[in-house]
Amino acid sequence: MHYDDENQFEEPVKDERFSTLLGAEQWRRLPDPIRHRFGKRVRGGASIAYQGTIEQMEMNWAGKLLAHATRIIGAPLPFDLSCVGRSAVVVVTEDSAGQGQFWIRQYGRRSGFPQMVHSSKRFAGPTGLEEYIGYGIGIALRVEVSNAALLFKSDHYFISALGWRIRFPRLFSPGALTIGHHDLGGGKFRFSLRLQNRLLGTLLSQDAIFQDATP
Repeated sequence: MHYDDENQFEEPVKDERFSTLLGAEQWRRLPDPIRHRFGKRVRGGASIAYQGTIEQMEMNWAGKLLAHATRIIGAPLPFDLSCVGRSAVVVVTEDSAGQGQFWIRQYGRRSGFPQMVHSSKRFAGPTGLEEYIGYGIGIALRVEVSNAALLFKSDHYFISALGWRIRFPRLFSPGALTIGHHDLGGGKFRFSLRLQNRLLGTLLSQDAIFQDATP
């Protein structure tokens, strides 16, 4: 059960959007807890919050440059290495109007306000799933299962403006982004993020451990 904006508890409803993207065979390969997390859809206005801790984070020089440069468009990448060992919160809210999901990630830091990352997942586009990070910039994602983990892999980056949609040439894209959801048992899961560039290597890697939301 989850708390909504009207101060009432409501049960989530079944969500077949992720299972449809994967197909029945791949969906069955996922552990039950992952299918449960991605197979429920909160009602409009309700949210699910997962609390956890940042376990690991690394950036090379190019990754640091990219993470800080993208702060001008809302800091979609973690940029402060002091977040390791500190609290993290992920909040997922159903986007009733856009038929997608709003994601808010909060990363604690040694000093100052936590970093807030906002994005919107929409079930649209050539791959069936896109993540918008703001200022018209988005990532088309492919979804697959590997080693019992649910993976979101970048297919291409794009920008939408004035009714136009323009793909970033691969030469100018930051690299291959892979986000993973790995079940650890006991109501816990690992969130992993890897951004790899063919020329510059691993720009950024991050791992966080979260606990299932409780009623």
